[in-house]
Amino acid sequence: MRIFVTGATGYIGSAVVRELIDAGHKVIGLTRSDNGAAKLKESGAEVHQGSLDDLDSLRSGAAIADGVIHLAFGHNFSDFARSLGTDLRVIETIGEVLEGSGKPFVTTAHANGTASDNATMALAKRGVRTSIVLLAPSVHGEGDKGFVPGLINIAREKGLSAYIGDGSNRWPAVHRLDAARLFRLALEAAPAGSQLDGVGDEGVPFRDIADVIGRHLNLPVVSISREEADAHFGFLGAFAALDFPRSSVHTQELLNWRPVHPTLISDLEHGHYFAK
Repeated sequence: MRIFVTGATGYIGSAVVRELIDAGHKVIGLTRSDNGAAKLKESGAEVHQGSLDDLDSLRSGAAIADGVIHLAFGHNFSDFARSLGTDLRVIETIGEVLEGSGKPFVTTAHANGTASDNATMALAKRGVRTSIVLLAPSVHGEGDKGFVPGLINIAREKGLSAYIGDGSNRWPAVHRLDAARLFRLALEAAPAGSQLDGVGDEGVPFRDIADVIGRHLNLPVVSISREEADAHFGFLGAFAALDFPRSSVHTQELLNWRPVHPTLISDLEHGHYFAK
């Protein structure tokens, strides 16, 4: 199959491109930069110049493909509403091209992205084999620039690795390479209208994460109150207090997907997160 991938040069997208090519698919990767084009060519993918704001480029990319995986998202936290609006337009634009074709269209769920998710699900009734992947908040692995590196940087700056209360609140996580395989399996086999949980670790106690960070940085591991969390963690304060374990049992059974790469704690213990 020829697969059009947005976000093809990103942290998750580059792993998805590799997964697709290794499985025998041909990839058309969206990029707006010469550097991105070079990376795609090096990986063996075809280059499609454009961006999320260039709706014509999205239409032409989707039109020549046998399926689409939409991974790109503008993580502009200062204007998140705009990022969500752009995501909705992308899904609607690609959906119009794929309507009635029976082709697969895999999207990614985002916080407060109900409009995009509803638009994706609506396409399932209009002849598109849509599925939504809800990734764990921590998609870990080499090259991660997400929440866990943020916690490590905060620990370095503050001189301690903190957790809130008794630290028993749990974070779900998934390895980047396991997530990439899930996107491929969704493309190949997910029934129309599927909602898929991209979770490897159902819930890692936050205290365990803080312990590993403290040990690798040779810093004390300290409990702080919820009232102290915002000052310590900044915008991650509320998130660091959440307890939200999630299961991927249904997804694993539906697609015969089995996370096989290191867990979050094992990945942290490997040490690459702490290399400067």
